Amino acid sequence: MLKKSVLTILATSGLLIAANIGDISNVKTLKVDRDLSELGKSCVECHAKTSPGHVNDWKESRHGHVGVSCIDCHSVKKDNPMAGQNCDGIKGTDTYISVLVSPKTCARCHPNEVEEFHQSGHARAALQVRAKGGMQALMHQFEGRNHPDLKDSPEATGCMQCHGSIIEVKDGRPTAETWPNYGIGNVYPDGGVGNCKSCHSGHKFSIEEARKPAACASCHLGPDHPDIEIYNNSMHGHIFNAEGNEWKYDSAPDAWEPGDYRAPTCATCHMSGIGNLKSTHNVSKRLKWNIWAPISKLRDGGYETAATDYMESGKITKGNALAGHPEGSKAGRAEMEQVCKSCHVSTHTKNFFKMADKHVELYNTYAKDAKKMIDELTEKGLMKKDKWSDKAFKTWYHLWHHQGRRMRQGALMGAPDYAHWHGVFELQQDIRELEAIYKKRIETGKIEE
Repeated sequence: MLKKSVLTILATSGLLIAANIGDISNVKTLKVDRDLSELGKSCVECHAKTSPGHVNDWKESRHGHVGVSCIDCHSVKKDNPMAGQNCDGIKGTDTYISVLVSPKTCARCHPNEVEEFHQSGHARAALQVRAKGGMQALMHQFEGRNHPDLKDSPEATGCMQCHGSIIEVKDGRPTAETWPNYGIGNVYPDGGVGNCKSCHSGHKFSIEEARKPAACASCHLGPDHPDIEIYNNSMHGHIFNAEGNEWKYDSAPDAWEPGDYRAPTCATCHMSGIGNLKSTHNVSKRLKWNIWAPISKLRDGGYETAATDYMESGKITKGNALAGHPEGSKAGRAEMEQVCKSCHVSTHTKNFFKMADKHVELYNTYAKDAKKMIDELTEKGLMKKDKWSDKAFKTWYHLWHHQGRRMRQGALMGAPDYAHWHGVFELQQDIRELEAIYKKRIETGKIEE
């Protein structure tokens, strides 16, 4: 009803533009006749010709339905570091725009969501990449071969597409080395941190899209964090893949409940308002463990700090690896159990987490033993200076960064193949190999050729 009553965008033929079905040929002749500012109307009508795909998305968005137009999000003050007049329609006027839209803009209407995002681990995604010398060396020195012209490509085409980048602007345009990307932790020249478009892709900004596993799968996949593969291996994924196209994804944030869906997606568990829980954009809040680190610790560190540190002081930090629920890991787990209990009985939920936690603790026994060997070899000068050519280091790295993550994530997401065959089975092979390398180096006092 809202769409029918509010949306009054008319084609030149006088007919209401059809639903977004992928045909943008009729968008190019779009004429706006509604309560937008004259500048807003001119932006839409011009971009209908120059970038019809953007307008096609916008006209079907909630923004389009309530009269939020291009200029409302893209206009900036003249002194904004992202300000420019690259559109012909505003050159020589008092209007300045930015191709980039910072979370500071989104926060005008969605302050709670932006604040919650800053409290989550997502907020440190780009900042920690810049803060960690090892990650910089891997991308630029080892992968990029220190090539004067090409060393930025591993980061630009790979890491920052998920992590985000610290975006730089030259002559009013973002640089190729730092943009475009859909990285969740983008840092904008105006100081804003985050990227809403990572999950709600522009210019439709769909809540339905963000609630489906594909929104998370574009980053949470692959050998080191195969979360979408893990999800598909679980019973939850099985049900979604069988019938998920029939579910309802557009309920209000705190009203999206079982019945709209039959099994959870990523957003259900980590973000949804379900039962007595409030919806949240702090995806770390319901987590008990840090399961991506070399050794898992409880998430008792409170809120994430990287974004606020940067916005308040300009400091680039690694952030808070143990960010979670402000009341600690037990409170975080209690909230996650509430999610589970909306579909499962209490015994099912308690038993599941009891054994999953034991699998995390089992992993820690492997990791601590492996780390002890690496530390001793390092202390005795029995590690190569180039660690990426050192078999001991590479074995340790894959043990925690690949096999170990899969082992832990598989257990906590109900994916048996990843908890076992891609996880602990391969892990026990790794530590045997590391033990053999360690023994030989300690006995001989030499690094093998």
